[in-house]
Amino acid sequence: MRGEAPGADARPGDRDGRADAGCASPRGAARSGGQRPVTGPAGGAPAPPGGPHRLPRMATQIAPTEPFLPSPQLAPREGDLFNLDAALTEEERAVRDSVRRFVDEEVLPIIGKHYVDGTFPRHLVPRMGELGFFGANLPEEYGCAGLNNVQYGLIMQELERGDSGIRSFASVQGALVMYPIYAFGSEEQKRHWLPRMASGEVIGCFGLTEPDYGSNPAGMITVAREQADGSFVIDGAKMWITNGSAAHAAIIWAKTVRHGETAVGDDKSIRGFIVPTDTPGFRARDQKGKLSLRASDTSELVLEGVHVPADAILPGSGGLKSPLMCLTQARYGISWGALGAAIACFEEATSYAKQRVMFDKPIGAFQIQQVRLADMLTEITKAQLVSLDLGRCKDQGTFTPTMVSLAKRNNVDIATDVAREARRLLGGNGILAEYASMRHMANLESVYTYEGTHDVHSLILGQAITGLSAFK
Repeated sequence: MRGEAPGADARPGDRDGRADAGCASPRGAARSGGQRPVTGPAGGAPAPPGGPHRLPRMATQIAPTEPFLPSPQLAPREGDLFNLDAALTEEERAVRDSVRRFVDEEVLPIIGKHYVDGTFPRHLVPRMGELGFFGANLPEEYGCAGLNNVQYGLIMQELERGDSGIRSFASVQGALVMYPIYAFGSEEQKRHWLPRMASGEVIGCFGLTEPDYGSNPAGMITVAREQADGSFVIDGAKMWITNGSAAHAAIIWAKTVRHGETAVGDDKSIRGFIVPTDTPGFRARDQKGKLSLRASDTSELVLEGVHVPADAILPGSGGLKSPLMCLTQARYGISWGALGAAIACFEEATSYAKQRVMFDKPIGAFQIQQVRLADMLTEITKAQLVSLDLGRCKDQGTFTPTMVSLAKRNNVDIATDVAREARRLLGGNGILAEYASMRHMANLESVYTYEGTHDVHSLILGQAITGLSAFK
């Protein structure tokens, strides 16, 4: 789990504000930014009087008796009534299918036991690195896959179809550790850390949230005091840190106090530091008693007199905007990941409804269960359209943090509802670890809270709608 706060922008060079040109729809159709002028049939001369009130005639008319039937070539897959598969490129489908095979073959057979035991399947990390899951949308020159953002989103979707803990590991590694090094690090830092993190050789974690400062990261009390030789000594604590006990390096956000200063700086003084976890004074303690995200390492980080050299600082970081940019990356992945959990629950519920017999017929033949399944699929489909459109906007550089807030808020919300309804459809069997819905339902309660709580994202959207901030 990570810190919660409103987000900022994405990659270096991406625009902060909404671009004048709209992003493509999932099917690639461009949106018009304004109203077309009224023209005549040739597109040049003004329309005749009364013309604007008449619809143009179709070149060919469909006879009233002629049935309108979809082409068999465009028939959607089961559970894909909008044929969203056709909105993906061949390369995007190939990435999704590759990750799906990995999850089916290597995650699903073992994840239930790990969840019950409260352990993360760390043996999967090298394989995930080999397949290119970490920092997949970062450039190839740093050992990453160089995929587009829709492909990255599909990776997150399929990993969370396995378990939120698996997706959380990849999200933290890529969006919260590798991304800040890529966005704010020196060239030397990028070449030293990114290839080893992409392979899974080095595991990272992200330290922003503090025990008393979650949704308000500006209130952090962790401080990095500059020494006479330019090095820093860091003191503080971070809470709800995914990968904390497994990490070899941590991205720690702290308020800097320059040499000679006595007062702790404001949020403009916040800088990021790469801190090896074997540095004296650095400790990670696993959070015990979790009833959610049990197949994930969640830790508290304690830093007492942690001394790091001057080159540990991320030179391009500065102010609260920097960690919020990282959170925007992670929230984008979460909007896709939550869909994976929802899809897993829907598929499980559908299969169960077809096979479970009650009163001499499958329970899927009963109206109440059909309504459940119809509601699930409807919400999943709408959320898929949101994430796909958001991914296209991100690839075009036209997405905004507010879009990400809407997608994260909506998609996690619907996934939580889908998981709950699937669990109910499964009846008593739904509480068993051999079924996935209860596990996803419990996990999603954490996803609902981290990376900006549901309520925080509601207030971000409220500010966008009204122009009035509820945070002050």
